[in-house]
Amino acid sequence: MAVTYRWATLGCGVIGHQLAEAMQKLGGNLYAVGNRTHEKAVKFAEQYGVGKVYDKPEDMFADPDVDIIYISTPHNTHIKYLRQALAAGKHVLCEKSITLNYYELEEAVKLAMEHHVVLAEAQTIYHMPIYRALRERIERGDFGPLRLITMNFGSYKPYNMKNRFFNRNLAGGAMLDIGVYALSFVRWFMSSCPQEIASQVLYAPTGVDEQASMLLKNAQGEMATVMLSLHAKQPKRGMISFDKAYIELMEYPRGDKAVITWTEDGHKEEIVAGETANALCYEIEDMERTVAGSEDFMHLDYTVDVMALLTKVRRDWGMRYPEEE
Repeated sequence: MAVTYRWATLGCGVIGHQLAEAMQKLGGNLYAVGNRTHEKAVKFAEQYGVGKVYDKPEDMFADPDVDIIYISTPHNTHIKYLRQALAAGKHVLCEKSITLNYYELEEAVKLAMEHHVVLAEAQTIYHMPIYRALRERIERGDFGPLRLITMNFGSYKPYNMKNRFFNRNLAGGAMLDIGVYALSFVRWFMSSCPQEIASQVLYAPTGVDEQASMLLKNAQGEMATVMLSLHAKQPKRGMISFDKAYIELMEYPRGDKAVITWTEDGHKEEIVAGETANALCYEIEDMERTVAGSEDFMHLDYTVDVMALLTKVRRDWGMRYPEEE
């Protein structure tokens, strides 16, 4: 599927570069780029052959030739840009976490509906082919009822309080940075959004959540455990346990392989679908199909559920960012 819409990227960090590369893989190119530092945007445009560079972000929203905007600026700037882009009638794919909290997302969803545009979070889990392949088998009843999901995501970030991971002024912390992946995984496989949730937190010296644990349960009795850390390395592993088998996915944010272990005799089955290297290609294709109106591939309803969970957990802790005070 070739790129058929004119995309602009707001932000040209790591994700901006990956987006440009994915566009070229799909046989197209970014239409335009904007960044808070204009010189960085110019350099980015030269590297990828992008034809238009904006002097300021507002010029992107006012450009009638832009169809879709990809926002990859820091978390706490998202709502500001979402308001402007959606009000200008632009479709928006926004980096995770899509907003700081549920209330900001609620406002953005309302704006998208008012202006008849697509709003979505760039959550790779919802677009990797392996997840769709597994869902087909789950819905077919191959594994029996879902019982338990066990999630791990741990990275080791040095205590550099100037970087975004621990910087409260840049909406740092484990929940918004990596917890959004774990909870999106949980939501993808659970029959409904968890209604019961208990959690614990360990704070970094800056006051953001460095480490967190969660226990979740939904109306169907399906349960999940989540362990997160920004200062303790652990595997990116998701395990889904059913009556007849359990399924393991490693490097699950952009996973392309699952291993099924069958309960009855312990034999293993491997499923491979898609490629990790094409994660952003799948997002682009699903966004364009949704904008075209053929079907909704973006799962904004799951994004809303996940943001509600993230917001509830932080509210239980009493943890707020400056923008929420």
